[in-house]
Amino acid sequence: MRHPCTRMGAAVSLALLQMSGASAQETAPEAAKQDGLQMERVVVTGTTGGTSKMKSSVSISTLGAEAIAQAAPTSAADVLRSVPGVRSESSGGESNANMTVRGVPISAGGSRYVQIQEDGLPLLQSGDFNFVTPDAYVRIDGGLSHLEVVRGGSASTLATNAPGGIINFIGKTGEQQGGSISLTQGLDYDSSRIDADYGGALGPKTRFFVAGHYRGGEGVRPTGVTVEQGGQLRANLTHDFDGGYVRVSYKHLDDRSPTALPVPVRVTGNRISEIEGIDPRTASFYSPYWVPDVALDKGNRFAGHDVNDGMRVRSDAFGLEAQFAAGDGWTVTERLRTARNDGRFIGIFAANNGAVGNYTFATGPNAGQPYAGRAFAAVVFNTSIDDVGSTMSDTKFTKTVQLADGARLNLTGGLYAAVQDLGLTWNFNEYLMQASGDKPALLRTASATPGLVGPAFGGCCSRAVDMRYKYLSPYVNVGFERGPLNVDASARHDRQRAQGSANIATAALRYEPATVQQVDYRLSHNSYSAGANYRFSKGLGVFARVSEGVSFNADRILFGAPLDGSTPVSINTVRQAEGGVKWRSGALSAFVTAFHAKTRETNYEVTTRTSTANSYEAKGVELEAAWRSGAFQANGGLTLTDAEIVATAPGGEAVIGNTPRRQARAVYQLASSYTLGPVLFGASLVGTGKSWADDQHTILMPAYRTVGAFVNYAYNDRITLSLAANNLTNELGYTEVEGDGHAARAISGRSVKASVKYAF
Repeated sequence: MRHPCTRMGAAVSLALLQMSGASAQETAPEAAKQDGLQMERVVVTGTTGGTSKMKSSVSISTLGAEAIAQAAPTSAADVLRSVPGVRSESSGGESNANMTVRGVPISAGGSRYVQIQEDGLPLLQSGDFNFVTPDAYVRIDGGLSHLEVVRGGSASTLATNAPGGIINFIGKTGEQQGGSISLTQGLDYDSSRIDADYGGALGPKTRFFVAGHYRGGEGVRPTGVTVEQGGQLRANLTHDFDGGYVRVSYKHLDDRSPTALPVPVRVTGNRISEIEGIDPRTASFYSPYWVPDVALDKGNRFAGHDVNDGMRVRSDAFGLEAQFAAGDGWTVTERLRTARNDGRFIGIFAANNGAVGNYTFATGPNAGQPYAGRAFAAVVFNTSIDDVGSTMSDTKFTKTVQLADGARLNLTGGLYAAVQDLGLTWNFNEYLMQASGDKPALLRTASATPGLVGPAFGGCCSRAVDMRYKYLSPYVNVGFERGPLNVDASARHDRQRAQGSANIATAALRYEPATVQQVDYRLSHNSYSAGANYRFSKGLGVFARVSEGVSFNADRILFGAPLDGSTPVSINTVRQAEGGVKWRSGALSAFVTAFHAKTRETNYEVTTRTSTANSYEAKGVELEAAWRSGAFQANGGLTLTDAEIVATAPGGEAVIGNTPRRQARAVYQLASSYTLGPVLFGASLVGTGKSWADDQHTILMPAYRTVGAFVNYAYNDRITLSLAANNLTNELGYTEVEGDGHAARAISGRSVKASVKYAF
């Protein structure tokens, strides 16, 4: 029997084919004006050379800086919720998000199967490092030109550790002279921000661009303290010459932001409900009544840290990009970046949902007084990000060979090399805390430190990680183009070497040489991708592609089986097949893709010290559409996914046939705007169907949808006033629930901000 998603994809494709006649009659200027999905725009992500969406055989979406700003996002992950096919759980604050695509599972946190890039190179080589995810090093400001998102397709062979897709944040490089400065203020939350950018020509063939921002406040969740503070500076200088260019760039990021972790809830039957006094949309448990959290470093020294520092990231990155002719028709493109990255992750996790009793305040204005109410175990995830620095290089050689009858052969060969360091020091202390979302206080315990219970989870989680991961990946792509037909095939050989050590502190008090786990192993994998695209007319094309890729495990397999090369080390693979239709006619354009993905992966859970090995399968249809009519425009998307667990390690057979955790059958997006003289109005809707919080199907997460809205008023040619709201209806939407149901994480509540921008 044919799958319902497959039948839907076939029906939509047939309908679009029948409407191809109108698109063939469009003139080029009118087609460009009405190109809502920017089908003719040249894209660089997931391709060996710049090509348009209509010619490529991959599913790719683009979002411009203006569209991103109008969405009023609170984080980079928030932006990605508006991209069809992307599953972005943007409930962790400004970072620490979980992301994937098209039914590929989120089972390890972060973005294991999707690579997040900045200007074509990854921010971190692994997307699922514990406590430090790539989106932690992304900030959206005036330096962003646009966003390109590839799902599936050639990502397997054109990037390392990216079998599911690539998300590429592309910066401005000074093509247009001018700049702007803007001030933004939260209206129902405490946050103030200044943004500035400027770029242009320094000479006939030299240009520059510089942009940055600085902000401070509580953030969108009330804390009573300044958790959000810091900013970013980005700059680049480009010199063009005959046959190429050279660009140098620099990025400095030093920022603190609050992290949102699961908060206490109740589960009755399979339904989640709030606990009185704790709103999952606003609670973070940062508070002015915390005491310093004393943590052990790798040198066996104890030091206190301010819990209210939240997520601190620092980065200094230097980049070089160049393109030049190498003779005999060959072109060389080099991208190189070296980055010094570090920081600290501090978040408060609810280890239980508490109990009502008689306690005594240990901190705050009521210290020493009795407290009769609910208290819970607040575990401080205090992790020092000692080093996540990296050096990455992608060297690519391309050549186009003219064949008979106007056909062309596009040849590409490349070598990707990277060194990714990972230094982490974990400390988990448990405190007794008032169960309140409004400036909670610590409660008295037997410890001399107010509120302290002791090391969390039986002292399991004082851990030291010192790792270096080296990657070497040659790749090759051959493309054939003749008239309306484009065919390409590519292969990549990824090699990873992991070296370093991991250690567990004895009773969370001291690291001993005798307990060091030495790590030294090598892995390799061959990936492939092949696709074809055929254009029936300027406005109608069809494509198909098959691919297989790998995501190497990183620190999530430490502390388990020996990793000294004496035993096999598992890898994670994704196989995909996809096919679809791209169509434009007048004011309407659409991109429809049917997909089928198979994932095999292994995990190791640190706190429970258990290993898992699962296989997943997902089928579905992805629709992206746009419509333009005069002053009105609308973009929308719908992804239907039928996913299931098809195999597990011995002992887990009960979950076979179940839908993977947090995977909804339907996810949809809709954004529209209308221009009325100097005023631009807009609204957006992003929704997800219900899903199971666990693989065993014992806890149900309800469907939810969020509404955003904005209004921009152009006072004159230079001054623009804006008002924007995120989650306007204050929807409660859960994205994650602990396995026993005691705690859950939810999207943030309503936030409204106003800004004024001056362009010059």
